[in-house]
Amino acid sequence: MEAPDREALNRDQGEKLRELQIKSRVENEKYLRSHPEVELLLTGFIREVLLKRPQNICEFAADHFTDPELPEKIQEKIIDKEQQSRKQWGGLR
Repeated sequence: MEAPDREALNRDQGEKLRELQIKSRVENEKYLRSHPEVELLLTGFIREVLLKRPQNICEFAADHFTDPELPEKIQEKIIDKEQQSRKQWGGLR
């Protein structure tokens, strides 16, 4: 990859690009906060990769994400996480 060419954009274009990048990051953050299953999908996948260290990562990923039981597994993790959160907040009272 080449380094970004800072002089390719004029000042106004550079500012608009920076604003677009900030807006994109904010929108991505909002999406991820409203969809906790994304974090659970990714952390679960990374955990399995690190534990099993598959030779063919692409095949492993395909099998992992097409597992017919994956939606139920994620739902269980969401419920567990909510219960842990309730216990933590309940213990703070």
